[in-house]
Amino acid sequence: MTRTYSISSFPRKRESRPQNPGPRLRGDDGLLLRRSFAFNEAPTIRIAIFSIITCVACSTIATAADAPYPSKPVRFIIPFAPGGGNDIVGRMLGAKLGEAWGQQVVIDNRPGAGGNIAAETTARAAPDGYTIFQFNIANTMAPSLYKKLGYDPQRDFAPVTQIGSTPFILTVHPSVPAKTLPELIAYARAQPNKLNYASSGNGGSTHLVTELFKTMAAVNLTHIPYNGAGPALTELIGGQVQLMFLVPATALPNMRNGRLRALGISSAKRSALAPEVPTVAESGVPGFEGGAWYGVVVAAKTPPAIVQKIHTDIVKALQLPDIRERMTAQGVEVIASTPGDFAKFIKAEILKWGRVVALSGARAE
Repeated sequence: MTRTYSISSFPRKRESRPQNPGPRLRGDDGLLLRRSFAFNEAPTIRIAIFSIITCVACSTIATAADAPYPSKPVRFIIPFAPGGGNDIVGRMLGAKLGEAWGQQVVIDNRPGAGGNIAAETTARAAPDGYTIFQFNIANTMAPSLYKKLGYDPQRDFAPVTQIGSTPFILTVHPSVPAKTLPELIAYARAQPNKLNYASSGNGGSTHLVTELFKTMAAVNLTHIPYNGAGPALTELIGGQVQLMFLVPATALPNMRNGRLRALGISSAKRSALAPEVPTVAESGVPGFEGGAWYGVVVAAKTPPAIVQKIHTDIVKALQLPDIRERMTAQGVEVIASTPGDFAKFIKAEILKWGRVVALSGARAE
């Protein structure tokens, strides 16, 4: 005969119980019922533990994402070889950013293809602000000069700021018989393609500015491109090439020691750094004007907060008296524009140099 027992029917010692003990259970095996009830509570416990682990993991990820920028070294890509104007300005700014951030700013010179190699490297970099690029005039010329370009200067970058701008000084080797710009133009017209001009690379600013000069002055010159302004300057001083448009930072010291002769400056008015040098426009090429400029961009889709952080710290650096003094000595006019203004400027430059390329017929390849 099968007997059925009630849990409450067994004699037991009196003991204190919880105020709310729950329902009294009855069944064939009170012990089995107790075990089953405990087992049914296990999934709830497991879910609770899993939720705690998930919360901890999410908190860790959020903490990493919210880490103050920068929390590790930053790479600053310069699109030309050491020694030129781009490199001088980039190293000057990189040093100040490193001091402000308490992190190393590693200068990474990537010359070649008129700055396109450096630009493509930046465009493919992670959009985290740890790769910044010294964007310059050559990158706005590239879309018109190259049939195939590995980046889009508007789509693939987030503008940070335009650092500043600087004119070019047309310099010649002392062996060139011309002492003035009109004499140079007459000499070049009399002997087409005899004079070789150097540039910092195919599609670079010194290339296209010289092509603009050739068109407006109606002269024929032979282009010799180099991987950066530094190597080009060495060849110019050595007499392997006869002329080049240089930024004041590299032109002025060599003018003063007699290694090079200055014939004209590309700005609309004479520079206070070299007031004795006439403008190209006043020396027989009316309307001629062109100069270099420097800016900073990061990869597209970089978080706006990081873009703003980089912008703020660059502007602070550019306002420092010692930086302004050194920039002025290099012939650079500080601009420090907003990201939005720099984006508009880039768009306008692309259109401007597109018209110059179409007029001159210049090609980088």
